[in-house]
Amino acid sequence: MIRKRDVIRNVVIFAVCAYCGWYLKGRLTPVSSMMGNGSGEAPYVLIQGLESKNISPKKSFIGHVEAIKSVNLKPQVTGYVEKVLFQEGSLVQEGDILFVIEQKRYLATVELRQAELDSAKANLVRTERDYRRQSSLSKQNYASKATLDNAESAYLQAKAAVAQAEANLDLAKIDLDYTEIKAPITGYIGKALVTEGNYVNSTTQDLARIVQMDPIRVAFSITDKDYLNMKKIYKDKDGDQAKLRTELVLPNGDVLVNHLRSRFSDNEINTDTATIAVYTEYNNKEGLLTPGNYVNIRVGDSEDQMALLVPQAAIAQDANGSYVVTVNEDGIAEQKRVILGDIIGTSQVVKEGLNAEDKVIIQGLQKVRNGQKVNASLVKEDAGEVE
Repeated sequence: MIRKRDVIRNVVIFAVCAYCGWYLKGRLTPVSSMMGNGSGEAPYVLIQGLESKNISPKKSFIGHVEAIKSVNLKPQVTGYVEKVLFQEGSLVQEGDILFVIEQKRYLATVELRQAELDSAKANLVRTERDYRRQSSLSKQNYASKATLDNAESAYLQAKAAVAQAEANLDLAKIDLDYTEIKAPITGYIGKALVTEGNYVNSTTQDLARIVQMDPIRVAFSITDKDYLNMKKIYKDKDGDQAKLRTELVLPNGDVLVNHLRSRFSDNEINTDTATIAVYTEYNNKEGLLTPGNYVNIRVGDSEDQMALLVPQAAIAQDANGSYVVTVNEDGIAEQKRVILGDIIGTSQVVKEGLNAEDKVIIQGLQKVRNGQKVNASLVKEDAGEVE
């Protein structure tokens, strides 16, 4: 049988433990946990503004910069280089004389061929007169048939000799023209690979290289799936290819926007990689794109699609849907229902419910009631600082 004294002792111990537990709870519970639960002190929260961003769909690819036109200059005649008439690394125009190969020999050859032509023409005049004379005599039966045939043959050979001499003269003039090596395109010329005094011929090394810099081409490959999707998306209402918005990210981080002049795709898909090559042409007046460079090319809609983005940390849900809590200039919390769109990074598109000027609570949301006065600090998104 339990003694009365033991019962009283157990009751006292239980009462002491209950009191101690209640006391410790009151001492250890942070004051902040009671904020917003009827306490008169305004709860502390962090707020952040909304971001306005272009959310036009973009695809990113690695592009290779190529010259649309490039030329390796080669000699077409043999001889010693007499002159180098350009500054290395400079812009040369189509038709500029760049190298001169010794011309005296080729000029003399032209004069020789001209003399041969004059001689052939003189012989043609003589043989033609003889042929006509023999033809007249033959008709009067004063000349034999054999004599007439010989005169005709000499006349025809003289005509052929004139044609041959004219062709030889033309070839000599072509060789003379080749002694002046001219720029076939407009572009930047590199280092002179052969200098004055060197002997060159058509089998020697290149003399120099010219590359066109403006316009310039960027080539990249896309998958067959992306190719079909892009053909479907980037069509205007008339069915023609719509203009694209392109951004070229240079190696130093600079971005060139909408320098695109034209584009075309290859005529077949690479069966090994299931990709197709796309070639885009860009203005390059500033010379920022150099053949051989690699760039990032982003392709998207030609028109911006601006949207408001709200941090995902500010979004809450209940039985009625999604909502956020904003804080106005007077420091009053206000619950707002929102319609959300796509998730972009750590934010989400807001279709309806918020304005660009709104500031939303991103930390301390659970402590706040609608219409309650709060103590808010603004977070700067870019720097990650708190005001």
